[in-house]
Amino acid sequence: MTHEEQIVQAVKKIMPAVVSITAAKDWEVLQEAARKLAPLGFPSPEEMPAMEGPMPEGIPLTDDGKVRLGGGSGFLVDKSGIILTNRHVVADPEAEYTVILDNELSFPLTVVANDPIHDVAILKVNMEGRALPDLSVASLAEEKSLELGQTVIAIGNALGEFKNSVSTGVISGLSRLISAITDMSGKQERLRGLIQTDAAINPGNSGGPLIDLDGNVIGINVAIVYGAQNIGFAIPIKKAVRDLADIKEHGRIRRPFLGVRYVLLNKRIADRFQLSVSHGAYILKEGIPGDHAVIPGSAADKAGLKEGDIILTCNKKRITEKETLEDMLEGLTVGDEVRFGILAGGIRRKITSARLQEHMEKTL
Repeated sequence: MTHEEQIVQAVKKIMPAVVSITAAKDWEVLQEAARKLAPLGFPSPEEMPAMEGPMPEGIPLTDDGKVRLGGGSGFLVDKSGIILTNRHVVADPEAEYTVILDNELSFPLTVVANDPIHDVAILKVNMEGRALPDLSVASLAEEKSLELGQTVIAIGNALGEFKNSVSTGVISGLSRLISAITDMSGKQERLRGLIQTDAAINPGNSGGPLIDLDGNVIGINVAIVYGAQNIGFAIPIKKAVRDLADIKEHGRIRRPFLGVRYVLLNKRIADRFQLSVSHGAYILKEGIPGDHAVIPGSAADKAGLKEGDIILTCNKKRITEKETLEDMLEGLTVGDEVRFGILAGGIRRKITSARLQEHMEKTL
C-alpha cells in the first residue's frame, strides 16, 4: 500500500466517528450580554446600536431561530453517544450545543464533564426520546509511542463551515508547552505535554481527532499559533482516556492536585534568577493580583513548600523540561503520597508528607 493509499484508508476509517459541534443563543441573551460588556468597550460604541434593536438580517440562524455563534469538532468514543472535544469548544454555560453526525442527523448535547487541567470535555448525545442510531466510534491509540516525523492527519469542522476537512503533516515536536484561553473567563492557562504538528489546524478544527496512518486517534486538536505557519497542537489522547476512565469509575474527573505554580528551569531561566541549579520546578507566582505560588490549604502548603523553593525530583525522578512535574503527577492518583527532593535556601532537603488532593472539576 502506498503512502497516499494509507492516508485515504485512515481517513475512511475515522470519518464516520467525526462530528461537528455548533453553539447557539437566543438574540435576547446576546443583547443582554452586550449591555453588560459595553462599559468594557465590547461591543464598541459604534457597534452597540446594532445590538439594541431587532436582529439584523443575514445573521446565521439555527432551525429553531437561535443565533449560530460558531462551532468546533469532536469524535465519538462510545456507542452510547459519548463524544470527546475541547473544553473551550463548549465553554459558554449559557449556549445550547448541537452535534451533527456524519450522516447529517443532529441532536442536542449535554456536557458531562470538563477536565480541570487539560482542555478536554466529555459530552453525551441527548436523544430526547428519539431512537439511537448505530454510531461509529473512533479507535484510540493511547498506548502507542509517537515519533518525530511520523505522518499524522487532522480532521475537523474547519472555520466552522467546512465539515470534515482533512489535512496531513508530521509530528514536529513532543511535550510542548503553550498558553491558551480555555474557558469564558479569558484567563490563559498553560497546556503541557502537547503534540506539535504542521498539519493545518484551522479555527473550528478544535476538538477534532489527530490520527495516525492506521486511522487511530493519537490526539485531540487544540490550538494553532496565530501569525505563524504550520504550527498546531494536539492533546495526547492518553489524557482524555484517563478522563473517560474516571467518569466510568467515579462519575467525575479526578485529578491529583499538588497546589503550586512554577516554571521549569533550564540554563537561561536559572541564569536570569541567579539560581544554582538549571533543572527542576521553580515555585513562583504568576504576578496576577491575589495570586499565590503555593495554594493555601493545598497538599504543597501542608507539606511546607514555599515560594522560591525548587522541586528537583519527584519520587526520585529528576524533573526537567522533557520530564516535567506535571508529567510525573499524571501517573499518580488522588491520595498518593509523594516524595520530593527540594532545594530551599540553597539547602537540599526531602519532604515525604505531600499527599495529593483532588483537583475538583465542575460537573455540569
